[in-house]
Amino acid sequence: MRKNFTKTIAFFSLMAIFTIATTTAVHAQGSNYDDSDEKNLVKWNVGALLLKNFSFQYERAITPKISGAVGIRFSPKSGVPFSSALKNAIDDDETWASIKDFKTGNFAITPEVRFYLGKGGFQGFYIAPFIRYANYTAEVPYSFDVEDGAGNSRTEVIELDGNVNSFTGGLLFGAQWKIAKRFAIDWWILGPNYGTSNGNISGNKALNQQEQDALRETLKDLEDLPVVKTKSSVDANGARVDFDGPWAGFRAGLSVGFRF
Repeated sequence: MRKNFTKTIAFFSLMAIFTIATTTAVHAQGSNYDDSDEKNLVKWNVGALLLKNFSFQYERAITPKISGAVGIRFSPKSGVPFSSALKNAIDDDETWASIKDFKTGNFAITPEVRFYLGKGGFQGFYIAPFIRYANYTAEVPYSFDVEDGAGNSRTEVIELDGNVNSFTGGLLFGAQWKIAKRFAIDWWILGPNYGTSNGNISGNKALNQQEQDALRETLKDLEDLPVVKTKSSVDANGARVDFDGPWAGFRAGLSVGFRF
């Protein structure tokens, strides 16, 4: 039921954007909006660089107060951002050891329709319903302890990697200002979104029976993750963990744009 609910949200978000874009395009044909106006804007979200992301958006005016836009975000696989600050904030060496070699990357595409609340023309406060498809990749060395029959313990590591796909819908609140004849600043104040996700991580490693039992027991801890459903399997050749459940996030950023 929960999965169907999130799919319904995403479906109606998509239909709303399609309907709005279609009706406003028809309206634009009958309006006195000057086609010679500079109706295109390309933007670079410089704030995304803090999280090692590259984020760009193209926006086109449909009517004086309504526009359509599509954004693309990507990040090559790399370590966690702000790793030095994160290390200082984590007191537990075992916790830090489990995430210090974690690597992740992502790709996302986000279409939206903007409604400007002021005088329009790419300026002022706006609200924007949007949908987003995103793919996240992950690579992590996963440690687990193995005990032999004599009471001795050793630590083994299996390299896990995989990806998670998400599909969400949401509403962005923001403001955009013209700072020069052809340049603008776009502030994404807050864009909460919610939807569904699924994916898996897996790794290959030769495992004896004791190692399989130990890894299987350790992976059971992932079943305690809130909201997300997990299912793990372990055999003599390695392990696999499947994820399925809702996905939530938010958009925020600061972009510089060029109008033409």
